[in-house]
Amino acid sequence: MRGLLHMRLVGTLLACAGSVAFVAASPAAAQGSYSPYNETPAAALARYVRALASNPQDFGSLIGAGKAALELGDAQAAAGFFARADEVSPKSPLPQAGMASVSVANGEPQAALPYFRRAQQLGAPLATFACDRGLAYDLLGQQAQAQADYRAALNGPDADEARRRLALSLAIAGDKTGALNMLAPLIAQGDAGAARTRAFVLALTGDSNGAMVAIDAAMPGSWARVAPFLQKLPTLGAAQKAAAVNLGIFPDSGEQAYGYAATQPSTMGAVSSVSSDRLTGIDALLRGSAAPPAPAPSAQVQQPSWSTAQPVQVAYAPPPKPASIQRTAPVAQRKVWLQLASGSNPSALSGQFRRIKLHNPELLKDINGFVAQSPDRARLVIGPFRGPSDAELFAEDLESVGVDAFKWSNSETDRIVPLATE
Repeated sequence: MRGLLHMRLVGTLLACAGSVAFVAASPAAAQGSYSPYNETPAAALARYVRALASNPQDFGSLIGAGKAALELGDAQAAAGFFARADEVSPKSPLPQAGMASVSVANGEPQAALPYFRRAQQLGAPLATFACDRGLAYDLLGQQAQAQADYRAALNGPDADEARRRLALSLAIAGDKTGALNMLAPLIAQGDAGAARTRAFVLALTGDSNGAMVAIDAAMPGSWARVAPFLQKLPTLGAAQKAAAVNLGIFPDSGEQAYGYAATQPSTMGAVSSVSSDRLTGIDALLRGSAAPPAPAPSAQVQQPSWSTAQPVQVAYAPPPKPASIQRTAPVAQRKVWLQLASGSNPSALSGQFRRIKLHNPELLKDINGFVAQSPDRARLVIGPFRGPSDAELFAEDLESVGVDAFKWSNSETDRIVPLATE
């Protein structure tokens, strides 16, 4: 993905830090507790999947499974659960906030912002998602906006994580004193995450020696392994610093390098207890057809994942990279599309789509058109979309440039093929 390379040094540090990212919780965990029980993310995910095997439309379990999967580092699986939740309850802000967190965890802050906007439009209080939106702004190099969001999150369920991220953001902006003062209450409480964050604050502000001493105090014996990373941090740009200390994404030889641990060390064994074979039947399970049996607590697998065997549908992202749309011809099942035009002559739709793209090249760049042939008419459609909310978001963008579009779902008998010119 984007030519990413694994960097052993950063991965070692992250494993020592005991978290998905450098500092603490993943974006999913920064939305508040995903589970009412005192359990590991792996145990929570297994419990939610068992519940979904009995009731594929269980909205709470879909949201909980999405957050748990993201906590375990499986953003693809999390996106699938949140998309299903959006289908069950398209007016709830929770799936939108979840998809935003998925984008942030993938290091794609620009794609996250429309989801945050939609979540807020649907009624999500700012304090419930500001911690993750702040990280999105940090990843864009917009530290002032990031810090405003983190401060808003200090009054919400993610206060401690927001405080850690705010300290890092202040350090990225060069405010060492402010960053250390922000951490002081957590340090006084003996918070391990704050101790690690303090080391990164020192490194970000140029005190590499102090950072190594702090790292060695927090994680004895680790300083020699992480010294090159800590020494290089001050040389990075603001957005690169935010990606490095929050997500473990580190530039290496002109390319991005991913460095992250899958889970906390104490969770590594539990990860293998979730399910098997990437649950290729999860799509059928969530749609209520023949479901695979619930995973046994002792099942051994390589990694937890819940992807489907169907082509991946990428969630909506804003221009100039609108990526909400599947690029391959759809299978014959109900999907959500946007209809742009209709008529009795299918061949005329190709020219119509060309004219629409000609006047809106940025918005419709890389977007392919399809003809949906029904007994009574032919429809010019784009899609399919992951869910109704994604379609609505893209319809709003089209409306802003004068293109009328509305949601349409095909029947199983409709024949949908790419436009002849595609």
